Amino acid sequence: MLRLRGVSQLLWRAFPFRPYSCASLIIQLENCTSEEQVFDLIEGNAATLTEQQVGRAFSVLWQFQKQKANAEKNTECVRNHPQFLTLCKVATNRAQALTDDALVGVLYSVKQFAVEAHHPLVEALVTEGWKRLERALSVLMVSISSLTSHCFQEQLMNKTELLFDTVDSSQVNTARRIVLFLRNVKRSYYPLLEKCNKVFISNMDHLDLESISRILSLYHSLQFHSFTFIEVARRRLAEMIPSSAHPLSFVRLFAALGPMAGPEIKKQLKSTMLLMSEDLTSQQALTVVGAMENMESRNSHLIKKVASVLQRHLESYKSIELLKIAQALTALHFHSKELFVKLRDLLLSRLEASITPSEISILVSALSLLPFPYLNEAVASRVEAVLPQCDFKELSDLVASLMRWVQSDQACLASTARNQLNLLHKLDHWGHHRLRQSSSLDLLWEELKALKGEWLHESFVEESVSALQRFVDEIDHTNAAKIASFLSKTNYLSALLLDRIASVVVQQIEKIHPFSILAIILPFSVMNYDPPQKDAFFGACVQCINSYLGTLDPVTLVFLGFSLAILQYFPEDLLKKMFNIHFLARLDSQLEILPSSLSTRVQFRLMELNRAVCLECPELQVPWFHDRFCQRQYSRDIGVMNGAQQQIYKMLVEVLGGHRCVKAAALSPYYHTVDFECILDKQKTPLPYGSHSVTPGKSLGIHWEPNPSGVDPALPPEAERIALEFLDVRAFCSNIPHLKGQSTMKKRHLEILGYRVIQVPSFEWNSMALSTKDARMGYLREHVFGAGKS
Repeated sequence: MLRLRGVSQLLWRAFPFRPYSCASLIIQLENCTSEEQVFDLIEGNAATLTEQQVGRAFSVLWQFQKQKANAEKNTECVRNHPQFLTLCKVATNRAQALTDDALVGVLYSVKQFAVEAHHPLVEALVTEGWKRLERALSVLMVSISSLTSHCFQEQLMNKTELLFDTVDSSQVNTARRIVLFLRNVKRSYYPLLEKCNKVFISNMDHLDLESISRILSLYHSLQFHSFTFIEVARRRLAEMIPSSAHPLSFVRLFAALGPMAGPEIKKQLKSTMLLMSEDLTSQQALTVVGAMENMESRNSHLIKKVASVLQRHLESYKSIELLKIAQALTALHFHSKELFVKLRDLLLSRLEASITPSEISILVSALSLLPFPYLNEAVASRVEAVLPQCDFKELSDLVASLMRWVQSDQACLASTARNQLNLLHKLDHWGHHRLRQSSSLDLLWEELKALKGEWLHESFVEESVSALQRFVDEIDHTNAAKIASFLSKTNYLSALLLDRIASVVVQQIEKIHPFSILAIILPFSVMNYDPPQKDAFFGACVQCINSYLGTLDPVTLVFLGFSLAILQYFPEDLLKKMFNIHFLARLDSQLEILPSSLSTRVQFRLMELNRAVCLECPELQVPWFHDRFCQRQYSRDIGVMNGAQQQIYKMLVEVLGGHRCVKAAALSPYYHTVDFECILDKQKTPLPYGSHSVTPGKSLGIHWEPNPSGVDPALPPEAERIALEFLDVRAFCSNIPHLKGQSTMKKRHLEILGYRVIQVPSFEWNSMALSTKDARMGYLREHVFGAGKS
């Protein structure tokens, strides 16, 4: 008997008895009516669970959760159940045996139950997914994107980049899934994006409307701009206009093509949309009004038609969609008291019922955009109640909304003003609280990237920079561009952070993509700062740019060239690339698809770069071709003075001896605007304007050359032209009286043009020492007639 018992135990270990077959246990799992029944089956069969049964158990548990109302869901209770932990342990041990579908299914289930990314099961599943990357690359990436840690994301992107060359160039879906993965993990990894972009461009003739729309949406989310993709997509979408007669397809085409189309195509799209506007569904109308916002449409008839559809369906929209409607109608300058009253009442009713910070933030943002501000005690108390639960993005959005209320409601009651002020103080408190909680640079960046607008400049700039300085050693090639971009927004000069960024670039330039160089250079340019490794740093940046000149789009090159010019760097290869007819033609076609504000900004930067090259690098023989542009831009503004300038002008008239001896808001050659200008002869006697005046259009041009002696040839011998500039706080860094880059460049240019430049800081002019008229008159006499302080 003892022998038989020993044999029996041996057989039990070698061939464990399974009370149910694999199929029958799966059927039992599917027939369960509660989580407890599933857990009972797991407990009774833990030692014999197969891979298929494990996958089915996770799936059934999640199905029960999906069937529950939001208030009844309790994923934490399920996640902490002993048998759920048993199931996770079994799945961890069997990860290698799971089929691809089962692996993806289990990953999806543990994601829904909010299992931590560092849980052993997640680590095992992601590691197994990593091994199978070559077999199911893009599908796995999308499936595991929300469960990967920052380190895993880096490894995935590097591995995928290495494997990409083995991907068939016609595999558009694979490339699209990779871009989707990058969007999911919020990483604009340029090497992969470029490779995917090439696949899309080479297959554009085979892409349908839906595919192009999805790619454009993904690029927008990642803030990835490809002018070449836009060019070929615009051509391909224009070809689809005749075949897109159905409202569903035409609305999608309108949204994809409209913002990038030229004037004639835009007109055609709007005319067709007007004919079918009455038949739009609620979602189609939402899509159309969003596209019209992007198109900066001024077609009032079409806007009115679409708005009427939106109004009919207003109550069916989600809160985030109501915010989009408010943003679009405000941007389109649409006015309808009836619609806005209905929208306001709907937003307020939802706000009263909402308990989640994200939705409250959305509803308050939408309310603040309406033409009549509305911040009552009920709204304020609802916001105040959720502040401890808000993340930084929600806090920042709430502050932006409150600022809009403050600015638009000038005649508010004293009680309302107190509500606004109290709420702002509490928002500040919780914002500072979240900043101090960050324990790493990655966590801090997640908070800081949401900072924007006045809140950043008024309340958080110093503490934000201080927080970044605590983690200065964590700045590397992966985050240097992000930190630099943030510093550009702050206008706060931190030598510690900028020196670290420069050091990273010098040491790791081969790991930094050229698309990141503009963001990296920008704070140095804006704040006029040279790091200790100045030559090595800027040399590395220029070398990186030169190696990629054929790929960088025209707009990026304009901003790069201008930023470097402020820093007195004029790379010859870059300038030769830019100042030729082919480049300027490409730039013109790109400006057509940009928002008007950005297009104007690009044109100004090109003009300023053209001016800088003509003045500072005449040996490059770059022609000046911005006369007509400047005359259009400046003709309306010259000679207009505000109250403070009028007071200074009167003093200068008194000091210099008459109105004919001083010019206000004068134009220099090459169209720099000078606050006040005068001419002194060699005895420091003011000369009246007349034959000595400068006419910008006549003294400029391709062949204009500054006099090497620094004296305008139109002036009498030894006479000098003086430019008196009054600099407001915007000309300086916010934390120290350090002159910013553009003001320094302007001074440089005026000196090349023969001016003696006197720059007067506004804080010095308004100081106690110059609080009286006599003191200010003395200051002007000393600086104008004396040697002067720059």
